[in-house]
This record gives sequence, C-alpha cells and structure tokens, in this order.
Amino acid sequence: MYALPLALVACIFYIAAASWQGLTLARRVSPRDTLVRSLGVGGLLCHLPLAIGLLDKGDSLLPGLSTSVVLAGALAVSMLLAISLFKPVLNVATGLFPLTGIMLLLAVEWPSPEKGATMTPGIALHALSAALAFALLAIAAVQAVLLGVQNHALRRHHLRGVVQSLPPLTTMERVLFELLWAGMILLTLSIASGFVFVDNMFAQHLAHKTALSLVAWVIFAALLTGHHRQGWRGLRAVRWTLGGYLMLLLAYFGTKFVLEILLASA
Repeated sequence: MYALPLALVACIFYIAAASWQGLTLARRVSPRDTLVRSLGVGGLLCHLPLAIGLLDKGDSLLPGLSTSVVLAGALAVSMLLAISLFKPVLNVATGLFPLTGIMLLLAVEWPSPEKGATMTPGIALHALSAALAFALLAIAAVQAVLLGVQNHALRRHHLRGVVQSLPPLTTMERVLFELLWAGMILLTLSIASGFVFVDNMFAQHLAHKTALSLVAWVIFAALLTGHHRQGWRGLRAVRWTLGGYLMLLLAYFGTKFVLEILLASA
C-alpha cells in the first residue's frame, strides 16, 4: 500500500536534485553540492525501504525485473553520492537521478515473481558483485555521455554554457577510466563467481544473461587495453563505454523484460 507513495516522493527528491544540478551545469544557478546531495539522500531514504521490502519478499537466484530495477537504482544512487565526496562526479546526477526515479515508479507497479530458493553465500557473492558492477558502470555510462557532450562542444569551439561548468576534459576522462577499472573488477568477480557457484551458467534461463555479460566484459576489456596501450580516449572511449553498458543492460534486464512483461502479457 505504501510502495507507490514512497516511490513518488523518492522520484520528486531525485528530480529536484537533478534539476538543480542541471541548472548549475547551464550556469543558471550557483553550485550547491550539499543541497544536491541532501536531496539525493532524501530520495534514497524513501527508496531504501522499498529495496529492503523486496529483499524480505524473496532472495532467489534470479530476482524479478521489479526487484532488480529497485535494487540497482538504490545501489547506483548510493555509490554516486559516496563517490561524489571524493571525485567530481556529481554532474552524473543530472541523468542518473531522474532515470532512477522514473524506473522506481514503474517498478513498484510491476508484479514480482514468487520467492525462489534461498541464496548460498557463493551465489550471494555473485549477485552482489553483479549488482555493484551494474551500478558503478551506470555511473560510468552517464559520465561518458557528459564527456561526449564536452568533446563535441570543444570540437565546435563552443566554450560557454555546459562546457564551462564541467571539470577539465582531462579530469573527466581520468574519472571515467577510474570508474571503468573499478566496474571491470566487479564485473570480473561477478562472472568468475557465477561460473564457480552457479550450477550451469549456460542453462536455458541464464544463457542470454551469461553471453551478453561476457560480450560486455570483452568490450570493456578492449577499451581499457586500448586506453593503456594505444591511448584511446575522447569520443572513442565514449562510444565503447556506451556500447559495453548497453550489452550489460540487455544482460541484466533484457531477458527479464521479455519473460516477465512481454510474454506474460501476450
């Protein structure tokens, strides 16, 4: 009964935080990092009870689409707020927070699958590392979009507006690759623990997720190798980051959406 009101309040907090940060980027208001973080925390405090409630309802090996969306959103917001205390990534809130709020509103109305088998510690490690990797690479993907906007503007010699508000290009790129390295470590742990602790990673209900996760891993590995050896950067790094994250998005949510939404309503 309380899920939709909580999700609505969380969405309002997230959109308010993103709006202020967006206006800051557009140089319409002065930066207020504490305000943006406070609004984000407000949204998270409404978001977390929904996530905890879903964890209490079921802890199966393959959580449903609504559960996955709510948990991934909570993790992404939490990680962004924490990382923003040490790295200049708060601008990511302009894209991440509204998406999280809207998806939260949609997710609370989706039916959840029945409770499945209890997780073993090994499977819990696999699930947690997968969720953390997805959340961290979501931050990297939005960072890549901002970097792409910055690159595009600089190539056209547009030096006002958003470009003036963003950190220097070298800082934006450095932060992107730091996020990618951390996300890659978590993704590697997730895939490796899956092969160790899950009975059959290529079983019918896991095959698409496994294959697409491996494709994403290869894309991110190629990008990080190219950056280290060939100095890949700029728009090439943006395209590879977004391509890898698209594969990960399809791996984590694509199959669930088809099975739980499209086929269920057919």
